[in-house]
Amino acid sequence: MLEKILNYCFAKSKQPVLFKDLLVANSRFNEGLQVDNIKLGYRIKIGRAYIVYLLYATLVILPMALIAHATFANLDSHASILASIVFTATVFILFNFFKVWLKDRMASKVIEEAWLIHFPFFEYKEYKYKVEEVFQKAMKEEVVKKDLQRYVLDSLVEG
Repeated sequence: MLEKILNYCFAKSKQPVLFKDLLVANSRFNEGLQVDNIKLGYRIKIGRAYIVYLLYATLVILPMALIAHATFANLDSHASILASIVFTATVFILFNFFKVWLKDRMASKVIEEAWLIHFPFFEYKEYKYKVEEVFQKAMKEEVVKKDLQRYVLDSLVEG
């Protein structure tokens, strides 16, 4: 289901992720930071994300509205208006959290797919932190871009 939602909500490039871009994205993702979605080759379709969010929100809102209707029908209209304002604001604020969650899931998916291309013999979950360490070491040693892949792979094989 998540796969279908991601495919529906994102436009994805057919170009493969470059090796250095994968290493940078892996490091940032491991640190809990946002990755550069342009370098990973995807873009969110915001209208479609709203549609998916509203479908899920409706599944939660409708039962809550049915339960709360009896309570608010007997209250002062001002309380009902304030409650509806707070509720509406909450729905739109939660969309931002949903959007960030979607982007994180897509980043994870794209990183894992690119990992299979650049590191086919090293499982992502097992080596993602080791590769990050090697990449940080390579940046400190100022390894040039054309030698970076060989440096990282040699370090993984030796270590």
